[in-house]
Amino acid sequence: MNRGDDLEDDFVIDDLVALSDDEAAPEADFFSDDNDNNESGSVEEGVTGGDLEARPAATDEAVLAKKRKRREKEKERKAKKRKLAEAVEVVQESVAAQSPSQLSDFLAVKQAKVFSNVTAIELEDLRIPASSIANTTSWTGPRTLDQLTDFIIKTNPTLTKRLAQKSKSTGSPTLLFVTGAALRVADVTRVLKDKKLRGEKGGEVAKLFAKHFKLSEHIAYLRRTKVGAAVGTPGRLGKLLCDDGLAVSALSHIILDVTYKDSKNRTLLDIPETRDEVFKTVLGGPKVMQAIREGAIQVILF
Repeated sequence: MNRGDDLEDDFVIDDLVALSDDEAAPEADFFSDDNDNNESGSVEEGVTGGDLEARPAATDEAVLAKKRKRREKEKERKAKKRKLAEAVEVVQESVAAQSPSQLSDFLAVKQAKVFSNVTAIELEDLRIPASSIANTTSWTGPRTLDQLTDFIIKTNPTLTKRLAQKSKSTGSPTLLFVTGAALRVADVTRVLKDKKLRGEKGGEVAKLFAKHFKLSEHIAYLRRTKVGAAVGTPGRLGKLLCDDGLAVSALSHIILDVTYKDSKNRTLLDIPETRDEVFKTVLGGPKVMQAIREGAIQVILF
């Protein structure tokens, strides 16, 4: 199925993007007028007639210093948290480096854990066919976040071309990137904003996870925004697909972040909760499953 008509080349990039927990709004006092209180110059003791005295000015300066120190500590805390997450991403041989037929078998084993009560025949009907799994065996480098841009460019030229375009319709990405945690969503989003992928005309990259954001807020955002890629946790992506917050009319690729391991050495498909959501609500959604069977959507394991 050719979905090229879903994209356009001339548009103005929309500045609206979903916030992540590490890009939350500053504290209210950051925008207060306190920062301007000490611009009147030095103050000497004994000055009368309504001028500021030295002691109040010094107190204001101490308050501002505490606020600055608190903000600096918060930045350091977030930086350490991100470094810890990156440290877990150990360079090693990835299951995703296998051939499409082997990956189809690998996914079938994971599906069997999710649908343990169905018959073998029913389970076979749910299998992701090898023909709908991208062949990425040409990539011999590590499947780490710093290599994601080059990985997409080398192994998926069609996806690279589509990411540089923008969907005609709101909430209709060409790519879904499925990963297991909110912090990882934010990190992947930054990578996918690379101009090597988006060019000058590529659509917005949406960050979609439940932490800090209501489902209704994401639905409203997607209904007013033309996105080229949507990065999210399987639970939130699945709900948005089911509630028509995300459309599949332009969807051509789904990347599963199966190599990355969390602090407990678990992948996206090792954790029961995320594994269930991947196969039940993301890949298992009626519209997505039909498009995968028809070859309109390619599944990529990264």
